[in-house]
Amino acid sequence: MRPSNKVIDVTQPSIVLITGGAKGVGRGISERFLAAGHTVLVCGREAPAQLPAVQGRSAIFMACDVRDAAAVDALFAGIAAQYGRLDVLVNNAGGAPFALADKASPRFHEKIIALNLLAPLHLAQKANALMQQQSSGGVIVFVASISALRPSPGTAAYGAAKAGILSLTQSLAVEWAPKVRVVAVSPGLVRTEQSSLHYGDESGIAAVAATVPMQRMAEPSDIGDACVWLASSAASYASGTNLVLHGGGERPAFLAAAAVNKG
Repeated sequence: MRPSNKVIDVTQPSIVLITGGAKGVGRGISERFLAAGHTVLVCGREAPAQLPAVQGRSAIFMACDVRDAAAVDALFAGIAAQYGRLDVLVNNAGGAPFALADKASPRFHEKIIALNLLAPLHLAQKANALMQQQSSGGVIVFVASISALRPSPGTAAYGAAKAGILSLTQSLAVEWAPKVRVVAVSPGLVRTEQSSLHYGDESGIAAVAATVPMQRMAEPSDIGDACVWLASSAASYASGTNLVLHGGGERPAFLAAAAVNKG
């Protein structure tokens, strides 16, 4: 009989690494793990002005450019030396500016793929190597995107990279079981401090939010709650799965264009 994976137990705080965990969606994820009582490590190229903190408990910053393989190796060596274990990796760092595919250079596309697909794969490899040595194993959570599941005009390479993340989630879940569970979360529209770059001013953000069946964009904490649940013993049989968080999705455009059935 195979052992069940019970990484996060409320009676025993876990060590959690969240890439890009100091801002945007990553900050929301960090805050939810902190609120659950866990030791949260966040990494990025530069130390943030303010680390995520909840009720006097703060995340711990570790410098790392996730696109630099040597820096990632050093990051995990440091975690192993200082903490002796890693229970959860949340592969969150990523993103892409708007660029039409026929206008972007090959170098631009390479950078987007490197950040959003190759870097998470390398991080997952390093986390798995550490987790396989632990009696309780571990959990790797990939933060994918709804862009992997629908057209992504203006961020085509990003959408393709996130589709690759979903494929990785399924393959690695098979390769690394039963010690390590591998899961994905695919957010839809999320309101962050950078929402204006994508949707414009407050009226533009409100107009976009109104297109979501739930009548709002997700908050970073919504994504954080999902990540905490997926990493917990409550989700011990979840592996190779993708949890889509899009507030009900997008209303099909043909419904507005059709001349009938307007109810």
